[in-house]
Formats: sequence, C-alpha cells, structure tokens
Amino acid sequence: MKPFYLCLMAMWGFLAFYTGHVITNHGLNLFPYFFGDMAAWTWAGQFNLDFMMMLFLSACWTAWRNGFSISGIALAIFAFFGGAGFLLPYLTYLAWKHDGDTASIALGNNTKAI
Repeated sequence: MKPFYLCLMAMWGFLAFYTGHVITNHGLNLFPYFFGDMAAWTWAGQFNLDFMMMLFLSACWTAWRNGFSISGIALAIFAFFGGAGFLLPYLTYLAWKHDGDTASIALGNNTKAI
C-alpha cells in the first residue's frame, strides 16, 4: 500500500508545483479561460466540459460516501473546486485511516450497502 500513498503524494506535489508556476505567471483568474474555451466550442472547451463533469462526479461521490452530511457536503464543495488538489490528499488520508481497505475507502458511510 505504501507505493500507492507515495504515488498519490508525488502527483499532488507535482500538481502543486505546476499550479504555483501557472499562478505566478498568469494569476488566479482561471474562469474566463475555462468557460471561454467551452463557449467557443473548441477541443479545449470539450476537455474543460469533460473535466468539469469529472469534478462533479468527484463531488457527488464525496458527498455520498459521507452520507450527505454537512461535513460531506462541505467536502464535496472542496472536491468540485479543488479537483485533484483536494482528491489526492483526501484519498491518501482515507487509505491511511482505513488501513488500505478499499471497500471502506470507496463506500464510507455506505459500507452496509455491501
């Protein structure tokens, strides 16, 4: 299981480095580019729409695995807006907390469903 933790944290570290570099060179104003590409109906816009749907799916899963509790909904908001910057450390935490038990990691409060 430790290689999995290392992989998640290496990916998060690279993402943090890359994001910092982009913010330094282009600022924080991401939304005009993100939605502008979608409005232009380009391949970049298609990728952004696909990515936004994955963010939504990640947020829905996060809320569901936490039983749609207040904290689960708050985490879902972080999942949607944080993307992999949220999901990578969250999965690392869950893997550590549940000692690598995949069912507990994936199902959370819904473990009675299996």
